[in-house]
Amino acid sequence: MNVKILILSSLMILLFVTSSLARVLDDNVPLFQVPEKVRQTIKEYTQDGMIENVEKRTMKKKVIVYDAEVRKPNGEAIEITIEEDGTFVEIRHPQKSKSHKLK
Repeated sequence: MNVKILILSSLMILLFVTSSLARVLDDNVPLFQVPEKVRQTIKEYTQDGMIENVEKRTMKKKVIVYDAEVRKPNGEAIEITIEEDGTFVEIRHPQKSKSHKLK
């Protein structure tokens, strides 16, 4: 019985540490530090909406992407993922749980 509790506790701690560490690796960046091509792509998909937050992520230690949380003029919240060179990757609609990926 004690072994099961110990294993379960260890797994829960590992899950918490892993998710916390993932957040630490994402960096919030001010819009003026985002590459111009990324800003242009964000503006293209936001239709003059308000950019609420931008995070910079490094994937597989070499691909840099930016995740932008945006509120469109109609009030719809979207999240956009864009590569460092301005290439559109994905748009997510958090409330609708749908995403549209570029293939």
